[in-house]
Order: sequence, then structure tokens, then C-alpha cells
Amino acid sequence: MATPPLSTRGPGLSHTIAAELKALIYSGEYQPGERINEAALALRMGTSRGPIREAIKVLAGLGIVTAVPNKGVFVRQLSLREMLEIYELRALVFGYAAERACEHLTEAHRQQFEKLLDAMDQACDSGDGTLYYELNLQFHALILLLSNNQRARQAYDDYVKELHLVRRKYFNAPGNMRRSNVEHRAIYDAMVAAHPAKARLAAERHVQAGRVRLLSQYEGPQ
Repeated sequence: MATPPLSTRGPGLSHTIAAELKALIYSGEYQPGERINEAALALRMGTSRGPIREAIKVLAGLGIVTAVPNKGVFVRQLSLREMLEIYELRALVFGYAAERACEHLTEAHRQQFEKLLDAMDQACDSGDGTLYYELNLQFHALILLLSNNQRARQAYDDYVKELHLVRRKYFNAPGNMRRSNVEHRAIYDAMVAAHPAKARLAAERHVQAGRVRLLSQYEGPQ
């Protein structure tokens, strides 16, 4: 059955549009620094410009787009300094989460981690960067869940959302995925061995290594 026009989907239209626009941005269809044409987007989404404006406000609140007076709305483009600051904070929160996760790891969780790690290895073998990226997010999210700290989860989620705009662009470089998953296994092994300090260190090093990999290819604004 055909998908109905957005204008007929009922309540929450602006949030539906926001989710679809966010997916377009994360997929790279809208590039960092690119202007969003409200009229063209309304035509594409099959709705008026009002819900488009509301959706853009939602994305602005998430830091995904930026409104520039008298110029329009643009996909946010992180500066190098902003990116490095976010990575520093992300490393600290992820390290904390891995340390705390050691206290809550069960056999069911071990099986989840092992499935994710194996699936990421398979994604490496097939060169499927999109699949690897999604599995990578699940691996990190599971560790944050096991930290049993809602504020840590929210803070980390905020950092990840901001970095989506640059990470997806550089994630498929040769060797990056496989090195990343070796680091994942080091974190997991420390958690299984019930070594909180090692888990924390491995998690912090993983994020820091990811930053180095990204910087080696970075071509964005300074």
C-alpha cells in the first residue's frame, strides 16, 4: 500500500518531518553547511511550509541545523575545535560507562555483545560501512545502558548526535572498521574479566583512537 502524503498523517506531523529530515542529513543527502530550502522540502514532503518550519525548530534544538538571520537555515557544520571538545567529553563519559557496566554484566548481555562483535567482523569482511556503523552504535548504546546512569546515557547520546554529522562521512576508510572492532573486543574482554579500571581505560582509548582516525582524514572547517 502506498505511503500517504505527510499532510494526512495526523498529529505529530512536524516530528515526523523532523525525523525524516534528520535521516536525510545523516545519510549525507544534505551536507554540512548546506542551506535547507523550505519550499523545496515542503514540496518533497507533500505538506505546507508551516510543519517544515516546526520540524526545523526541532532539529535546531538538537543542534543539527542552524538558523542564520537573513540567510536561512543550514545543516550544522562543526568546527574542528567543537569536534575535539565533544570527543574529549565523549571519551570521559564512555570510559565511566564501561567501568560501571562491569557491575551489571549478565550472561544475556554477554551473548548480545558477542553477537554484535561477530556481526561487526562480518561487516568488516564485506566492507559494509553502513551496517558496521549501525552495529557500532548498538554496541556503545548497550554499554551506556549497563552503566545504569540515565544522565550519562543522555549526555553521551547528545555527543553522538552532534558527531553523526562528521563521523558517518569518514567511517568507511580502509582499515578503520577493523581497528575499531579490535578496540571493542578489548573493552568487552575487560568487562567479562571484571576489571573495571581496564574497561574504563580501553573505552577511553577507543574514543580517542576514533578521534585520531577521523582527524587523519578531516577536511572540514578549522
